[in-house]
Amino acid sequence: MRAVPGDLDASVVARIDERLAAVEQEAGVRIGWAIESGSRAWGFPSPDSDYDCRFIYIRPAEQYLSLWPQRDVLETPLDSVLDVNGWDLAKTVRLIVKGNAVAIEWLRSPIVYSGDITFRDDLLAFASAVVDRAHIGRHYLHVARQQQTGSPTLKRFFYVLRTTAALRWLFDHPGAVLPPMDLPTLLAESEASVDVRAAAAELIAVKAVTREMGSGSAPPVLQAFVDTELKRAEHFDSDTLMRPAAEVQALADTYFRVAIAKSGVR
Repeated sequence: MRAVPGDLDASVVARIDERLAAVEQEAGVRIGWAIESGSRAWGFPSPDSDYDCRFIYIRPAEQYLSLWPQRDVLETPLDSVLDVNGWDLAKTVRLIVKGNAVAIEWLRSPIVYSGDITFRDDLLAFASAVVDRAHIGRHYLHVARQQQTGSPTLKRFFYVLRTTAALRWLFDHPGAVLPPMDLPTLLAESEASVDVRAAAAELIAVKAVTREMGSGSAPPVLQAFVDTELKRAEHFDSDTLMRPAAEVQALADTYFRVAIAKSGVR
């Protein structure tokens, strides 16, 4: 599968493809899913936004049986344009079990450089079966709070706004556990007010043509939205997890063994 918008720089996309191919050849792994993360996938890029490619890879089965396992992260050189790195499938599964929404977001990115759709769908189905709303809500609540502790900038506010929108999405979808990744979709699929959606769209449009968004005050309607939704979501700090840990771990083991067998990596 490949889903690369035409407005991405073709030369940069070609460099990403080259790096992904080199990772597979040099590390002897198979990349099951490679996507764009960061502001481009979150729906609010700037003209100078860098490219944050993330991938999930699978090693040969015998390497998972070693008494001396290898690192579960593969990284390529960081520069001013490219940030390309990925996680081993085993690491990804463990993080999903813990409710790390980042791993799940990668599976829902609207920008896909390469990927096996069956691999993605199987991993998403596993996540849907084991992820607890309390874990996901707590993740987004803590990310928003952490972003609020730094120096206030409009760029940082976007990070707070997106995670807050994810919390609102969870509130409006009480039977769901996996929110969309990008801010426009989160707001479109929630019952946020028309004023909130309009203000967010206007701020996104400004960011799209502004190289550096420095200090400044967020629109009052968006600040009020953030304050209200973070207050509403405080219950996630004390919500009880619904599934016993042993049950989730057993499901994770089963998924992982099947995924390695299906990967065919030698």
